[in-house]
Amino acid sequence: MMKLYWARGTCALAAHIALEEAGAAYETERVDFATAGQRSPEYLKINPKGRVPALVTDRGVLSENPAILGYIAETFQDAKLASIADSFAFAQMQAFNLFLCATVHPAFAHRFRPERYAESDEAKADVKAKAPAALADHFRLIEDRFSDGRTWVNGDAYSVSDPYLYVFTRWLFRDGMGDPHRFPHSLAHMTRVDCRPAVQRVLAAEDDVAIAP
Repeated sequence: MMKLYWARGTCALAAHIALEEAGAAYETERVDFATAGQRSPEYLKINPKGRVPALVTDRGVLSENPAILGYIAETFQDAKLASIADSFAFAQMQAFNLFLCATVHPAFAHRFRPERYAESDEAKADVKAKAPAALADHFRLIEDRFSDGRTWVNGDAYSVSDPYLYVFTRWLFRDGMGDPHRFPHSLAHMTRVDCRPAVQRVLAAEDDVAIAP
């Protein structure tokens, strides 16, 4: 059985939802960031990066959401969480997930964890101040993606990209991110994801709730 390591309020929510959507047999273990559990010797043996998510499989441990989400989609093909038979469509899905991982997530990190990017208090304040504008640029691209009337990130079919975007749209409601209502397509997508039974089960398991836009 697979095991997902997660922490509340993190991007690991995407992998948790994907496993639930896939109907996978899995168990979870919460990593407590409040007590620096991600840096404990026990957890660093599982993921030396000290980040979540980490997914333990029968072949070893996977980290990084794009890899984990792609693995889930390919492993549980009956769930139809990706266009497995269409290599170009699969690559397009991966491109979007990598955009979230490498571009959107770091923009949030500039606000949440400025100490990663600057030393002095003044420099940290400058880093934090840039985050809302950077996020606006990134989410405008996402808004454009939905402007053709599509229901889900990659078209008419729900995929592992959808819970991943869902995570970051939720984060727009955190303090200092600017007005999330600038991005109506993204908020409508978040609401659609919220309505899925698998998502509701995962939110309950993580003691979390849907966000009213």
